[in-house]
Amino acid sequence: MAYDASRLPDVSGLTVAILGGTGAQGRGLAYRLARAGQRILIGSRSAQRAAQSAVELAGMPGVDGEVGGGENADVAARADITIIAVPWEGHRDTVAALREALAGKLVVDCVNPLGFDRHGPYPLTVPEGSAAEQAAALLPESRVCAAFHHVSAPLLADPTVDRIELDVLVLGEHRDAVEQVQALAGRIPGVRGVYGGRLRNAHQVEAFTANLIAVNRRYKAHAGLRLTDV
Repeated sequence: MAYDASRLPDVSGLTVAILGGTGAQGRGLAYRLARAGQRILIGSRSAQRAAQSAVELAGMPGVDGEVGGGENADVAARADITIIAVPWEGHRDTVAALREALAGKLVVDCVNPLGFDRHGPYPLTVPEGSAAEQAAALLPESRVCAAFHHVSAPLLADPTVDRIELDVLVLGEHRDAVEQVQALAGRIPGVRGVYGGRLRNAHQVEAFTANLIAVNRRYKAHAGLRLTDV
């Protein structure tokens, strides 16, 4: 079956919380989705910092969606979809603390467990297999997907960029959840959300980010991923 975005659900009316929305990746995703008209909640450990980021985001060029902010648990409880974009070092503690707030919710993990040394980036070993699988283990009452790993933060945040030509691999166990995340990715002009397998395949998707960082450093680019024949 060929890729057909028209078969995906309408997610335009859903509220999306982005935990780590004050960091580069989270802030960039928040901007692109708000610019597409999505209702966005910025989450942070500091409600004051999240609220300030929300004010700044709402004032950026092209933003058409409502933007709010608050402490992580608060925005997670109010959202339909929660994107986890926190640093890997704080991933386990952040996610574990939100089990109750995220129960019954759709959660999207875009965290890349990477290390850096003088030779460049490299993937870290995660006992559960991947950051997404760690999140799924910590959130047994949630539907967890993996997505948005290979999107350049500078491109997301650049208001002069109208389209971002890339594919977002979406992995998960629940077809309806995966399709909602595919549709959410497709709200960003130029982006396609493409099914990439079950959550057990998330490790290599997260690890591939190290390759992309190496490419971007060598060629001073913002390379992403585009699949052929789909």
